[in-house]
This record gives sequence, C-alpha cells and structure tokens, in this order.
Amino acid sequence: MQPFVNNDATLRLVRAVAIGFAILSGAVGALLFLQYAGSDGLSGFDILRATLIVMATSWIGWGAAQGFLGLMQPKPKPRWSTAPIESQTVVIVPVYNEDPRATFARIAAMDMSIAAQGLAEHVDFAILSDTTNPKIALAEREQLAWLLQRRHAAGRIFYRRREDNTGKKAGNIEDFVKRSGAAYDFALILDADSLMDGTTVGEMIRRMQAEPHLGLLQSLPRVVNARSVFGRAMQFSSAMFAPVFTRGLARLQGHAGPFWGHNAMVRMSAFAESCGLPELEGSPPFGGHILSHDYVEAALLARNGWTVRVDPDLNGSFEEGPENIIGFAKRDRRWCQGNLQHSRIIGAPGLRGWNRFTFAQGILSYVAPLLWGLFLVASIIATVTNGGPNYFPDPYMPFPVFPSDRTAQAIGLFAGVVGLLILPKLLIGIASAVGSDARSFGGPVVLIHSIVVEIILTSILAPIMMMFQSRSVFQVLMRADGGWPAADRDDGRLSFKEAWTGSWWITLTGALGLAVTLLLAPELTLWVLPVAGPMLIAPWLITVTSYPSQDLQVFRAPEETETPDIVALYHALRQEPLVFSEVSGDLKAFQPAE
Repeated sequence: MQPFVNNDATLRLVRAVAIGFAILSGAVGALLFLQYAGSDGLSGFDILRATLIVMATSWIGWGAAQGFLGLMQPKPKPRWSTAPIESQTVVIVPVYNEDPRATFARIAAMDMSIAAQGLAEHVDFAILSDTTNPKIALAEREQLAWLLQRRHAAGRIFYRRREDNTGKKAGNIEDFVKRSGAAYDFALILDADSLMDGTTVGEMIRRMQAEPHLGLLQSLPRVVNARSVFGRAMQFSSAMFAPVFTRGLARLQGHAGPFWGHNAMVRMSAFAESCGLPELEGSPPFGGHILSHDYVEAALLARNGWTVRVDPDLNGSFEEGPENIIGFAKRDRRWCQGNLQHSRIIGAPGLRGWNRFTFAQGILSYVAPLLWGLFLVASIIATVTNGGPNYFPDPYMPFPVFPSDRTAQAIGLFAGVVGLLILPKLLIGIASAVGSDARSFGGPVVLIHSIVVEIILTSILAPIMMMFQSRSVFQVLMRADGGWPAADRDDGRLSFKEAWTGSWWITLTGALGLAVTLLLAPELTLWVLPVAGPMLIAPWLITVTSYPSQDLQVFRAPEETETPDIVALYHALRQEPLVFSEVSGDLKAFQPAE
C-alpha cells in the first residue's frame, strides 16, 4: 500500500493564518518602534533596531499563534482500541553513562505494565549501551542480572554495549535497525529517563497497525519526579501548557509532524528505508554526525510519503527533566548545535516545504534570544551616537521645534511583546481553572497562583537563559564542538560555588552592561535594568531554584496529586535490593537477528 499523502486545503489555510499572525505581530512591533524612534528623525541604527524587532517579535508571535490555535482545538478524549495485536514490537532504550539502577528499574516497571496488558509475547526490550565509563558498564551488567531474574525475561530483554560510539544515539539505533530491524514490525524509541505504561504502548501499537501509512507516532511525554523549584516549574508547564501548544502544533503540522527523539513509535520498515543519516562533510560543529537527528528523521520519513504525527491524547507517557539551570543549559547546548547544524540540511533535495520551515523554526529558536540582546546593544549605541533630539532642524528658524511625545508607542510596544508571551498562558490557565482540570492542579486558587508565579519566575530567568543560549550560538559559530555530554539525573541541588563557577560570566556581563548604560545612556537604565538585574544575581538565582520545593504551595501537577501507576511502580522497583541467584547464564549480549 502506498503511503498516504496529505493535500488538505484547510491545513494550508491554517498555516497561512498562523504565519500571517506572526508576521503581522512583527510588523506592528516595528511600526510602533519606528513611530517612537522617529520622533527626532530616523537613523541607520533605528532601521537596524526595527529589523531586529520584526524578527524577534515575529518569533514570539509564532509561539503565541500555536497557543491560540491549541485553545481553539477541543481537548481530545483518549480513545483506546481493543483490536487484537498481531505484530512484534521492540522497545529500544539507548543508554550513555546513565544511572544503571534507575534505568533498569524503569525497564522493569514498563515490562511489568506491558505484561499486565497481556502483551509480553508481542514486545521485546533492547538496551543499547554506548557507555564509556567502565564502572558504569559493569553496573549495567549487574542491573541486567537483577532485571532478568526479577522478570524471568531471558529471550525477551537483550543488552549489548558498543565499544565504538560512532554516531552517538542515532548511530546506536541505526546499528540496531541494520542488524535486527527485520525481526520487528515497530520500534518504540525511548530515552534512559523515559517511562510509558503498558496501556499506552498497546494503544500505540494498535494505531500503527490500523494505519499502514503511519510511519511515526509521537506521544507527548509529561515531566515527572521533579523536586527542585526549577524542575517543578518545568513539570508544571509540561502538564499545564504543553498539551495546548501541542494541539496547536499538531493542527499546523498535519501529516508532516514532529519527532522529539524519544517516547515515539516508528514503523521499522519505513524507518529502515527512509532514515539512514549521512555524515555531513567537514568537522563539527557543522559537519560530522547529525546531533539533532530526530527532526531530520521525521523529514526523511515525510519525504518518502509516510505520515509523521503527534497524538496529544496519548496519556501515560513520561520523562524526567533537568533539576537546575546549569543542567538545562548543558542539554540545551547540544540542542543548539544540532539545530544550527540543520542549516546544512535545510536545502536537501526532496524535502517537504513544511519540514524546511520546521528546520528554520529550530534555527530561529536559538537566534531569537540573540536578537533581543543585539537590540539592547544597538539601542545604547543609537542613544550615544544620536546625541539627543535636534530642537533646531532649520538653522534659520527663530523658535525651537519640540519632538512629539512618543511614550504611548513605547508602552504599546512593550505591552504587545509581553502580551504575546503571557496571554496564551493566562488564557490556558483560565480555561483550566473553570474546567474540570483544576482539581488535579490543586484547585482553581492554587492553579492560578502557580501560573502567576511561573510567569514571574520565567520572566526573571529569561535574561539568564538568553545569555546561555547566546553563548551557545557564539560557540557554534566559532566552530566549538559541544559534543554529547551525559545527562545529569541526580537531585540537582547546587551550591553557590557551583552556580558561580557556571555563571560568573553572566554576572560580569550584566555589571558591564549596566555600567555602560549608566555612563553613556542613563535614560535607558529603566529599560536595561529588567535584563541586567537578574544577570547580576544569576548565581544566587541558579542556586535558589535548584533547592527542593515540594513544600511550596505552587506548581502542583496532576502527577503529584495522583501518582501514575507506572511511576509508583518504578519507585518501588528502584528500592528493591539486588539479590542474585543462578543468573550468570542469563547474562547474554544482544545477538542481532540475521
């Protein structure tokens, strides 16, 4: 059967409206700015700043458009099929210097949940290790022995460790697909911190069986097990805002949807024939192996006519997130390099236009914060070089000409940008507070309080995030390879010394920026202070937000109100003692199917 190709005119209209809204947002922002800056005549710096405003505000408008579109979509009701499963699926768990006890406890929990659904004979597990630390590698084999004994699953749960880590995670999966993909119809690709209950796994298999054109089905993972202020704020956002924005994203992407690299199921034959990744010419960061391989694989599937789709109604899909800003910045550095690397791929032949647009979005997501920083720098330079208003534009005029007051335009621009950022969140919160979701977030009062605190917290942290992202962009442009660092999955608490070591340069930059503003353009101080202020106290903010926050009456997420069964099972299994019997013979490396 030929893969289905979408030609939905309504989809094209929705995309055009969303893109038009984003462009209009940028144009209105630039117009307001030009009216404000042009009160004493326009300079070259004014035109430069207006251009930056167009680009940066359009990006914010694009995000807002997804939120508004998601709000217009009805909340999907979970639809669970009871069709018989007649296929074989492998759950792929790539690991790289992870905590073996946590990883294998998650696998045990998922296997128990899958078996409870009667699916054990249809689902195998392949643990694909790229671990380079010998001590962790030994611990992985010890945990494998515990897992095989605990689940009596020899022949269904396989493990192998590569000595050569070519291609990182993507290369690890590609190696498995080449050697063993023919043994399976579908593959559920996870990360080491992923959790998915058996009901969801079964439903994804049934949807793949029912739709032969479906090449990849992405679930929306919810963040769980967060403990710190920063981690729980992310966990709350993933539960409160992410489902709505994902509905908007799904409506825009249609059948050329996303792949986020994990918690997604692929059709093995489609993946094998479509997703072989090239090694880009040249050295990293722009050459070499593709880091952000997931969006590239989604684009390659779509190029071959396969549907790639995200289904926001798939509950029971979970992951863990960074517990502090430093850990987030490390992960984000890799994503930045991978997204900027897509500049080498965006022009590849045969790709769908929407996939090219998606690559451009990913690049702009890291360039946009830099644009706001450049806007502030250009504003300071413009103020210094303009020398103030010219009250006598005509030297022969006997009376001064006073420029008209443009404060209203400046306030309008500021209010518009802030509105695009927070209005979707406020509307999502209001809709949830008056609906049935409020109880799972602690009730309407706690919910609204959490949203207000989240908006304030993210606004304060935004300049710090902007600095980390800007540094990442500069590092990539300077040809610095960030590599693929192992994820930090401990309790995340940082000392002030650790935070200072990771962010002293942000404090220094903030101090220099504020000093230059006070010296050269003091009238801009009130505009610069909301950016420079958080930068000055960045180490303190990073430290405080890494502290545990379970006692705070904010950021209550549904997974905290009622712990999902799969999460509770994982925690129970992680506490089990390691007891071995005659299991040495069950320790078998993964043998690829011929």
